[in-house]
Amino acid sequence: MTYLILGLIIFFGAHLFSAFRSRAPGRDIREKLGYGPYMGLYTLVSAVGLGLFLWGFGAMRPAPILYTPPAGLAHLNLVLMLPALILLAAAYTPTGRIRKAVKHPMLVAVKIWAFGHLLANGELNSVILFGSFLGYAVIDRIALKKRGDNGPAPDAPVSAMGDIAAVGIGVAAYLFLLFWFHPILTGMPALPA
Repeated sequence: MTYLILGLIIFFGAHLFSAFRSRAPGRDIREKLGYGPYMGLYTLVSAVGLGLFLWGFGAMRPAPILYTPPAGLAHLNLVLMLPALILLAAAYTPTGRIRKAVKHPMLVAVKIWAFGHLLANGELNSVILFGSFLGYAVIDRIALKKRGDNGPAPDAPVSAMGDIAAVGIGVAAYLFLLFWFHPILTGMPALPA
C-alpha cells in the first residue's frame, strides 16, 4: 500500500501544484522556468508518481474487499467507459460541439472513469486509486472555475471533424481496451464474467 499511496501523492501533488500555482505575471513558475523545462519537470514527476502507484496497485493484490458490488454495476461501468473515452479523445481533437458543451472533457472523462470503476470494484486498492482520481477531478474543476477557465470561448469556431475524430478515436480506444489491452494493463478482464 505504501507505493500506491506514495505514487498518488507524487502524481497528484504535481497536478495540484499546477492547478493552484500562481499565474500572476512575474510569479508564474512556468514563465520563470520556461514552458519546456517546466513541462519536462512536471512530466518527470508525474511519470514517477504514475509508475509508483501502478506498481503499488498491482502489489496490493489480492486486496481486502471493502464492498461487493452487484454484477450489474460492472455492466454499467462498461457502458460508462464509452462516453468517457470519447470525452477523453475530445480533449485532444480540434474543438467541436462536444468540447464546447462539456468545457473540460478530460476532467469529465476522468470523473466518469473513476466513478464507473468505483461502482464496479470494491477492493481497497481500487477504492483508493479511483477515489483519488475522482476527488482530484472535482478539485481541479473547482480550481479551473475559480481561475475563470470555462473551456473554449463562446465564439470559438466549432469543427465537425473534431467531433467525428473524438467519436472515432473514443470508440476505437474502447474496443482496444475491452478486447485486448485492459487485461494486459491491469491483469483483469474488462468484460465481466
